[in-house]
Amino acid sequence: MSTSRRISTGEKDQMIQALRSHRVNTIFELRRIERAFAVLGSPDVTEPMTAAWSYYVNSHSLLTELRGLTKNYPFSSDCLEEAKQRVYSDPQSNRSWNFCWLVLSKIQNDQLIPYYAQYQAAQPAMWGGKTPTPEGVAQLSNAFIAEWNYALRHMLRNWDQPPTR
Repeated sequence: MSTSRRISTGEKDQMIQALRSHRVNTIFELRRIERAFAVLGSPDVTEPMTAAWSYYVNSHSLLTELRGLTKNYPFSSDCLEEAKQRVYSDPQSNRSWNFCWLVLSKIQNDQLIPYYAQYQAAQPAMWGGKTPTPEGVAQLSNAFIAEWNYALRHMLRNWDQPPTR
């Protein structure tokens, strides 16, 4: 279905039902519906779309997709949780219905990746229980940063422009 045309009432109702039943759980599919709803400009789609984005992030689907892009150095769940908490406490978070975009933007704007890459790289568990050298931590941290930033940029490319009100 092309999202440049207006969808019918029946199609809109089917999409709302798909969102509410969580049958749609990938960023690509959620964006497809979001684009279709944007053409409509109908207020009755805001709540189901907002709820679907929230479910996508909180059900770990976002983390799963990020980790699918970071197979060598799995994306940090701690980084994602920190970003979610920052969005919840940010009075500006009501500027978008899209919790996923808000979280990804928070990771980028607050530069959370370098902190969590350093934190994770310094964990003895990453080094077989041994205390890592500063050089080892720096090297591993840089590898995390490169792969995680790639995944973040890849996910943020789903929006031509910020989904803000």
